[in-house]
Amino acid sequence: MSRPSFPPQGGVPASRLQLPPGPWATVFDALVARFPQVDAATWRDRIARGRVLDAQCDPITLQTPYRVGAEIGYYREVLDEPVIDAVERILYVDDHLVVADKPHGLPVAPTGAFVTQTLLTRLVAALGNPDLVPLHRIDRGTAGLVLFSANPASRAAYQSLFRESRISKAYEALAPPLPALAFPMTRHSRIERGEPFFRMNEVEGAPNSETRIDVLERSARLWRYTLSPVSGRKHQLRVHMAALGAPILHDPWYPTLQDDDGARPPLQLLARALAFDDPLDGRLRRFESEFRLSESLD
Repeated sequence: MSRPSFPPQGGVPASRLQLPPGPWATVFDALVARFPQVDAATWRDRIARGRVLDAQCDPITLQTPYRVGAEIGYYREVLDEPVIDAVERILYVDDHLVVADKPHGLPVAPTGAFVTQTLLTRLVAALGNPDLVPLHRIDRGTAGLVLFSANPASRAAYQSLFRESRISKAYEALAPPLPALAFPMTRHSRIERGEPFFRMNEVEGAPNSETRIDVLERSARLWRYTLSPVSGRKHQLRVHMAALGAPILHDPWYPTLQDDDGARPPLQLLARALAFDDPLDGRLRRFESEFRLSESLD
């Protein structure tokens, strides 16, 4: 059975929830329990405005019965959402794939305080395709390339590129010099969730992350590094560079958590290039970001 294709509302793609086992009599009861940070009055209002849909893409009611395993779509809303002026670029579109160039500061998908001000929401609105799904993520603070699946029928084939490490990813970063190390080099370590919850830490144990690192350009103050992640752990590049003693320039989280009042210059990390053999036709695909890191090495 195919998954429901929930239409966007106001350019905002639907979030999906498969109803888990539970004691609830109605979908409304389950939503209130599942999302305690959203009060019952807000869910009543969303349901009344048709912002929660059943698997047939019809609005539910307060009396819609709960059924384990049923899939619903709902539309997140944020009051006073910050406006992000930075503009994305669409580099490539076909029936199966969309390649976008994300500016610094724009989230890839709805999260936290951002719903409409995300790359996914903007692309759905611009291309009129509610089936767009990001195939991978880069941090909000990182600029550069993001691949999206445009067609559910071919999505698994493209997802396998990342799952099986059959895609070459090259990042560029500005960071302090590391003259005591020999390059190129590879950093292996075990990365686990740290404190606060949004930070990651290197810990003892079998490595679960790998990054290949080389130097593109040197100056007395900064070096321009190329970073090629073999694995895809959260914040991997930022954690690895900080652990080596060269935290990426303007990183507010690594190696130590710093206050960020919104005035900090952009994180000097760019997802610069992606290359892979297309799983549908075998052609070599290569994409390059049109953005450049803004900081001078001098």
